[in-house]
Amino acid sequence: MTGSEASPSFRLAYVPGVTPTKWVRIWNERLPDVPLTLVGVAADEAFDMLRGGDADAGFVRLPVDRTDLSAIPLYTETTVVVVPKDHLVAAVDEVSTDDLADDIVLHPLDDTLDWEHPPGRPAIERPATTADAVELVAAGVGLLVVPQSLARLHHRKDLTYRPVSDAPQSRVALSWPQDETTDLVEQFIGIVRGRTVNSTRGRPPAEAQPKTRTKPKAQSQDKGGARRKPAAGTSSGRGPRTGSGGAKGAKRGRPRRKS
Repeated sequence: MTGSEASPSFRLAYVPGVTPTKWVRIWNERLPDVPLTLVGVAADEAFDMLRGGDADAGFVRLPVDRTDLSAIPLYTETTVVVVPKDHLVAAVDEVSTDDLADDIVLHPLDDTLDWEHPPGRPAIERPATTADAVELVAAGVGLLVVPQSLARLHHRKDLTYRPVSDAPQSRVALSWPQDETTDLVEQFIGIVRGRTVNSTRGRPPAEAQPKTRTKPKAQSQDKGGARRKPAAGTSSGRGPRTGSGGAKGAKRGRPRRKS
């Protein structure tokens, strides 16, 4: 690992739609002496923030330029179309891009989907942000196709959304500068990947516990631990008339009757 190992705090950037609450909670439990600061950032500005050192790591949307940034893909989002509640799309469970061909579909400048050909009919102007596009949907100007997390983020009571089966999908990743993979970054990677507190990267494996010895049988043994066989025709040390320890194959005699 490189970089400073004595950072007084950890700065975590996140793009709209990502909810880092669970990971922040685990961080606070494991590293209570290292405050974590959340920094919200637009999707198209997140990489410059990481490169400029304004955040130690960040939740971003792929693709990531791997020239100077590292990234761990985390999950892929469902793509949905946001529509007014009285729109025909609201009556079905799922649609395709062909089902949107006759509608105006807004394509904001901060769109996070990698469209080759956006569906529907284009609007006269592209909205500046996804939030602006949602307001236009509510005004009846058109529809909006976005990752589900953004539809939830900009939820309105007069709008709903439905999955789009064949639309591109957005993938969320954890990213950080390659040259700044500090101990704290490694700690956060472990949290995101679900490592327990005792299984973080670089921790030596626990020593194997000694096996419990089984209780030896009540047999005479020599120094090497092997069972010692009595010589033929000799006693094993028990009473001469017990019959035990005799030569292999010898018959057991009948005990004498006492007078």
